[in-house]
Amino acid sequence: MLLSMTGYGKAVAKYNEKTIHVEVKSLNSKAMDCSTRIAPIYREKEMEIRKRIQESAVRGKIDFAIWVEKDISTDAPQVNIPLAKSYYQQMQDLSGELGIPMPAPNALDVMQVLVRMPDVVGRAETEDLTDEEWAVASATIDDALKELTAFRIQEGAALRKKFEEKLDNITRLMESIEPYESSRVEKIRQRILDGLTAIPDVEYDKNRLEQEMIYYIEKLDISEEKQRLTNHLKYFRETMDEPWEPVSCGGKSQGIGKKLGFIAQEMGREINTTGSKSNQAEMQNIVVQMKDELEQIKEQVLNAL
Repeated sequence: MLLSMTGYGKAVAKYNEKTIHVEVKSLNSKAMDCSTRIAPIYREKEMEIRKRIQESAVRGKIDFAIWVEKDISTDAPQVNIPLAKSYYQQMQDLSGELGIPMPAPNALDVMQVLVRMPDVVGRAETEDLTDEEWAVASATIDDALKELTAFRIQEGAALRKKFEEKLDNITRLMESIEPYESSRVEKIRQRILDGLTAIPDVEYDKNRLEQEMIYYIEKLDISEEKQRLTNHLKYFRETMDEPWEPVSCGGKSQGIGKKLGFIAQEMGREINTTGSKSNQAEMQNIVVQMKDELEQIKEQVLNAL
């Protein structure tokens, strides 16, 4: 199965007063390039998260994020009342020690001073990750990765359609060479004979001429190149049909994009050799069109997982 490296997955889950968000994006890359943004409470699980991303995504430039939204009432800044009392008592003690009388108490002024003192107002202390919460977060990560894979399968189907179109075009162009290939043998023979006739009083061994012409024509024969190109086109299609399953589902998690790239390179060798053996403008024009179709395949192969 052909998958694209481009994909997107998102999942959301509730746990007590929290909403857990997981988002994962992927673009094409030669290897696994994973960037993560992980909420502090889940940092201890970073290595496990990365391993699961590697097993599921296999390859690509991955941008992963997991964050938590809390209920406003539980996430509001907390006032450290004992610390505020201590600050106020110390202010009174300092006033007495220095002999500087404190002004008449004004509740608003005193509160404004106290809330600006260090650590009087702040967030609650960092929570510990419980097994129950991690089970919910873990399942949410799995859901996001599954959605990413589903997106990649959908994009892979569109990619396959493009490949099929280009492969069909190359096959059609290759077949269109045949009429020129069969007629050029006689043209080559006639051109050589015309050249000999144009030379006055020339004598030549007809048997030797036939041998040289056969040797010359065999050097220009493209039958092997056409056969090998046909095999490569078939192998490209077969490779797109190879099964794929991530490690997390018991599969080998082997992408086929690199393999398709190697096959495309071999296709290019046969097309280039055909072009070098083509001594007719019509054939060379067809070869140029085949190269253009192959170049579009090579560009799209970079997006294949």
